Amino acid sequence: MTFVGFADDLGLSRASERLGPSNSGGVISSVRRGSPAEKAGLLPGDELLSVNGHRLRDVIDYRFYSAEEELQLVIRRGGEVFTRRLRRGYGEDLGLDFQEVVFDGLRRCGNRCSFCFVDQLPPGMRSSLYIKDDDYRYSFLWGNFITLSNWSEEDWERVGEQGLSPLYVSVHATDLELRRKIFGNPRLPDIREQLHRLSHLGIRVHAQVVVVPGLNDLHLERTVSDLVGFFPAVQSIGVVPVGLTRYHRAGLRGVTPREAKALVKQVSLWSEEFRGRYGRSLVYLADEFYLVAGLLSPSAEEYDDFPQLENGIGLVRRLLDEGIKKGKPLAAKGRKTLACGILIAPLLEGMANELPLSLQDPEGQEPVGSALLSTQIEVIPIENRFFGPTITVSGLLTGRDVIAALRGRDLGEMVYLPRSMFDAKGEITLDGMTVGDMEAALGVKVTMAETMREVLT
Repeated sequence: MTFVGFADDLGLSRASERLGPSNSGGVISSVRRGSPAEKAGLLPGDELLSVNGHRLRDVIDYRFYSAEEELQLVIRRGGEVFTRRLRRGYGEDLGLDFQEVVFDGLRRCGNRCSFCFVDQLPPGMRSSLYIKDDDYRYSFLWGNFITLSNWSEEDWERVGEQGLSPLYVSVHATDLELRRKIFGNPRLPDIREQLHRLSHLGIRVHAQVVVVPGLNDLHLERTVSDLVGFFPAVQSIGVVPVGLTRYHRAGLRGVTPREAKALVKQVSLWSEEFRGRYGRSLVYLADEFYLVAGLLSPSAEEYDDFPQLENGIGLVRRLLDEGIKKGKPLAAKGRKTLACGILIAPLLEGMANELPLSLQDPEGQEPVGSALLSTQIEVIPIENRFFGPTITVSGLLTGRDVIAALRGRDLGEMVYLPRSMFDAKGEITLDGMTVGDMEAALGVKVTMAETMREVLT
C-alpha cells in the first residue's frame, strides 16, 4: 500500500472477515479441475477431517501433513465418513480450497488493553469488526499481531515442529509488571522468557510497540534494548502511535508534534547504532510520527527490507520512491480528484501540484524535494467524523465521510480513493459501503488506487 493507513490497529484483518462456525475439519469450498483431489472424487462441501492419520485444525495442518506423495484422506460428506487414497507428484498441489482457514474456531483475545481499538469502535458496524483475534495462525499466515498470552504447551510444540515463522508479536513493554498493566492481564507471561523460547525453536519475530504517552513511553529505551538483545530471533521492532477515537474513555492521549520530533531523533540514533553493530536498523518508526513531526521519512536503505510495511512503516518512503522520476512526468488525462486522510494530504498535494514538499529532513535542513509531477489532480483531505478528528490516516476513512466531503463539488472525471480504506478483498469500507454506492451518491466514476502512478496514468 502507498496511501498511509493503519487499519490493522483495529485488529481488523483479513482473518476477521473470514470468521465462521467451528468445524472438526475443513469444509472444501472448491476443487480445482484436473487436480489430484478432483481425480480422487472430492467435492465442494466435503469436510476434510484428517490426512495420513493427522486431524486437521487449520490450513496450516493441511499443508504440512499433505506434503507426502502418498496420502490417505478421511472425508465427511453429509452423514457419511469415508477414506480416499491418492498419489500426487512431488510438489504438486492437491487442488483444494477451504471455506475458512481455521477449522477449530478462532482464538480470541482475553486481554483488556485500555487503548484497544476494537473497544473504541462505534455501535452499528458489522459484527465481525468487534471480534478481537489473538490467533498465532493468523500471525503466521497474514502478519496479524498477537500477544502470546494464550499459548498452551501443545501450541509451543506445534510452532516448533511446523516451523511457524515469522510471527508478529505485540510487546509494548518488556518489563513484566508494566506489560501486565498495559494488557490488563495479571497472569500475562514474561515476554522475555517467551522470546528466548522462540529463539531456541528457531522462530523469527517481528515485534510491535504501541507508544502511549504517560504509560509506556518512558520505558521505550529499555524495551528496545531488551528486544534488540534477542537479535536475530527478533528481526524488527515497529514503533507505532496509539490510535484513539472519539469513543475512547480511558483518558489517554496521542503523541504531540514535539514528542514525535524527539522520538524521530532518538530512533534515528538507535538505528545508526544498530546498523553499525548488526547491519540492520532493527527499530523502525511508523510513518505517522514523521508526518506529525513535519519531517521527511528516512531513505529506503534505512528501512532494510521493509519488514513492517503492512503496519504503516515505510509506506510514505515507498510513495516517494515508487519510480516516478523528476523530468519524466506522466500525462494525466482530464481533471481528477484524489481523496485521502488529513495527515498525508500535504505531501500528496505537494506531489500533485508541483509545489515544494512542506517537509524537512530529520536534520532540520530546508524543505526537501520538489514536485515530481505535472498533473490536473485536486487532493481533498477527508475529515474523519466517523471515528473523530484524532483519526487522520487514510486507512480508517469511511464511505459516508467521503461522500459528505465530496458531494456537491466539481470532482472532474474520476475520484480516486485509497485502497487501504477498503477490506482485504477490496469490496467494502469499514461502514459497509462499496465503490458502487459512492459512485451513485457522487455521480462520478470512483476507483481505488494504491500508488500515485495509478492516479496519474
